[in-house]
Amino acid sequence: MGEMVQFKRPDGKTCPGYLAAPKAGSGAPGFVCVQEWWGVNEQIKKTADRLAGEGYRALVPDLFRGKIAKAADEASHLMANLNFPDAAEQDIRGAAQYLKQSSKKVVVGGFCMGGALTILAAVRVPEMDAGACFYGLPELPAAEIKKIKIPLTCHFANQDGWITPAKVNDFEAVMKESKSEFEIYRYDAQHAFMNEARPEVYDAASAKLAWERTLKFLKKALA
Repeated sequence: MGEMVQFKRPDGKTCPGYLAAPKAGSGAPGFVCVQEWWGVNEQIKKTADRLAGEGYRALVPDLFRGKIAKAADEASHLMANLNFPDAAEQDIRGAAQYLKQSSKKVVVGGFCMGGALTILAAVRVPEMDAGACFYGLPELPAAEIKKIKIPLTCHFANQDGWITPAKVNDFEAVMKESKSEFEIYRYDAQHAFMNEARPEVYDAASAKLAWERTLKFLKKALA
């Protein structure tokens, strides 16, 4: 359904990405879909295809430049070596600028590592009109998070030893001091509950609910 493309970053370098286009074509809203720590694998491409099916021009920037992890230790290593500010301010921002050439509004959304980068982008990417964060939070001082002005929909897992409920509570408290219109949902599920390629953590009911809530929120936020 989609195709690999190259787009320019603000610094002039290029970044590869997977682009899935909807029937509505170039005028449809854009969605920068940010990968988990596994890389741009079949699962995240299918997520982009699904977003295209919902009417978004979905672009997945390849933050690892073609590297795909099969095991958690490998994924952890790739994520540890990723320069997060560069990924947000160059790769993700470049993807948003690329989509904005023909889309009036652009969403940034992502999962796990991509969720953390979504929040970072909400602070650092001026082209971003709304965000959808799934079980990821960046290491950012409260003063930075308070600067967020765009609408955000955020989805977290209660059985998450990494992005713990306590961390989510802290994030929510800081967001309340921002100008963002935001919503935070918690699910009785595990980290990565949206990932249908990982049956050990996938929770079909929570995933369906989070997807529906996200589409509804974004429709309103982009109206």
